[in-house]
Amino acid sequence: MELRRPTEADKITIMDMVAEFRAAKSPDDGFFGAQDFVYEDWLAEIQAAEVGLGLRDGFVPYIQFVAFDQKGKALGFLNLRLRLNKALLERGGHIGYSIRPSERGKGYAKEALRQGLRQASQKNIKSVLVTCSPDNEASRRTILANGGIYEDTRAGGERYWIDLD
Repeated sequence: MELRRPTEADKITIMDMVAEFRAAKSPDDGFFGAQDFVYEDWLAEIQAAEVGLGLRDGFVPYIQFVAFDQKGKALGFLNLRLRLNKALLERGGHIGYSIRPSERGKGYAKEALRQGLRQASQKNIKSVLVTCSPDNEASRRTILANGGIYEDTRAGGERYWIDLD
């Protein structure tokens, strides 16, 4: 599995993945495309967001990643927030991620988070906050497998810290 920034060439597989999330009415954490998003506009938006330009209200600079299999099929999203604001400190944290419904249970989330943590370390983030819903056992296992230490539950979400030192 490869975690990388999306490109123009990835449009078909990413649009297919977005359609799958929507058809399943499944949360697509780590993806901030509107219901009627235009792929090329989304690419421009995420490129600007990485350097802190054109951020939506309440957003911080972030890097949008997509996980791909060896054949180039989009498997999921991972969003790395480069800093925390008050809202993200309560719920959301540094990293949000999701795997498309048809690819769950295959270890992709664990690997995506592992690679996302490596990216965070390269951005000089020393301790990463990752949150999940109390009823999301799969996400909790993913976080714990990557070294997450439970801190508390607030704003309806469990909060885990992962030390990168």
